[in-house]
Amino acid sequence: MDDIKQVTHVTNIRLEDDLKSVVIIDQTLLPNRLEYISLANAEEMYDAIYTLKIRGAPAIGIFAGYCMFVLAGKISGEGEAFLAEFRRLKEYLNSSRPTAVNLSWALGRMERVAEANIKKPKAELLAALEKECRAIHSEDIEMCRAISEYGLSLLKDGDGVLTHCNAGPLATSRYGTGQGPLLLGREKGMNFKVFADETRPLLQGARLTSFELSRAGLDVTLICDNMASIVMKNGWVQACMVGCDRVAANGDVANKIGTSGVAILAKHYGIPFYVLGPSSTIDMSCKTGADIKIELRPPEEIKTKWYAQPMAPEGVKCYNPSFDVTDNSLITAIITEKGICRAPYGKSLAALFG
Repeated sequence: MDDIKQVTHVTNIRLEDDLKSVVIIDQTLLPNRLEYISLANAEEMYDAIYTLKIRGAPAIGIFAGYCMFVLAGKISGEGEAFLAEFRRLKEYLNSSRPTAVNLSWALGRMERVAEANIKKPKAELLAALEKECRAIHSEDIEMCRAISEYGLSLLKDGDGVLTHCNAGPLATSRYGTGQGPLLLGREKGMNFKVFADETRPLLQGARLTSFELSRAGLDVTLICDNMASIVMKNGWVQACMVGCDRVAANGDVANKIGTSGVAILAKHYGIPFYVLGPSSTIDMSCKTGADIKIELRPPEEIKTKWYAQPMAPEGVKCYNPSFDVTDNSLITAIITEKGICRAPYGKSLAALFG
């Protein structure tokens, strides 16, 4: 093993010191520019989620918690009038992206705190909301560390690992989920050969995963999505590790578009396929993947977003789902902060989260 390398952790979400805005890294500018932006009103916050300035299911949840605290401080009314406006803002933010469960989960937590403290003086109510949003963030840091430890137990030094999309610190906190074992292993002196799918059409693997992993000193090779099969066939991949945006009670998993294709290839080549995510992504009220609403994105993301000139005819129809659902039969294990779940997932997930 190499000497232990301390990974630099970037704070991707935080409250401004004056508690009047939320500060995030604008992920749409990476890898060329590392820039922080401050968001103070609901429209800016909605836009940040929808346009992917903030992305990654756990990160969106953390962001949502902070947003509701900041917005609560701007509500002038008290009592039921306060609660009505709080709920309106909550539903507005919740409508920004429908697939990742962390958004509604965090907003729900903040709403319950508001309801429980609504009869208290405004200062006490805001203090309770601040405590809750900070707890959401600190809990995610601890969950990511635990997930990374469990995931690392499934890898050997020198393994080749294929990732899809971005499930590192930018998408979560600290180590991340799908990339967490790689970063934690690097800190412990382990070496991995990572193959990062570029992840069309928004290129999260190219812009974000390769940025984070190379910055941390890992051996990372960027590949196009349609190259995953050949690197698997060549024997260069010993495990696939991805994050998740929603896990149904039966173990079906919604994640970035293209994930199910990776899982099918891994099954064909006999390679373990691991899904890593915190308990906030487990939705026991969702019976199967068929019940998960899949977000559709604008066609411009395929035709024009990354090009100086359009790369498709102007009038051509586009189908641009942001996520797909990986059937539980393709998943070797689901790794959470509470442990490693294996099939049958209806039983193993219920044992931990039911």
